[in-house]
Amino acid sequence: MNNSRLVYSTEQGRVCPHCGHAARSCRCNKSRKKQAAPVNPVDGILRMRWEVKGRKGKGVTAISGFGLEPSELKALASRLKRLCATGGAVKEGCIVIQGDHRTTLLDELRRQGFKVKLAGG
Repeated sequence: MNNSRLVYSTEQGRVCPHCGHAARSCRCNKSRKKQAAPVNPVDGILRMRWEVKGRKGKGVTAISGFGLEPSELKALASRLKRLCATGGAVKEGCIVIQGDHRTTLLDELRRQGFKVKLAGG
């Protein structure tokens, strides 16, 4: 058994399969996270989805995929919130509008010249 490797040690606990260090002090895990694909891809197409998970049953309309500067994104979010007469926020390059306003936002964003796809539920 030449190619056997240590998976668990009573001294260290779980062991990283890549670097061999203890899993909680693994160095390669941090470098792999940096190389991960972006959560919100910026490819010229906005993705609009309905989210409820992690919001205590309160639903929001989330729009991602903007290639705008943070100040422009914040101004656009403000206009969209005013259009829907509701609250919202900009989080990690994604506009989150409270409530289900997908049809209203879809029409408005297409009118402004954005390509929009409905994603998810």
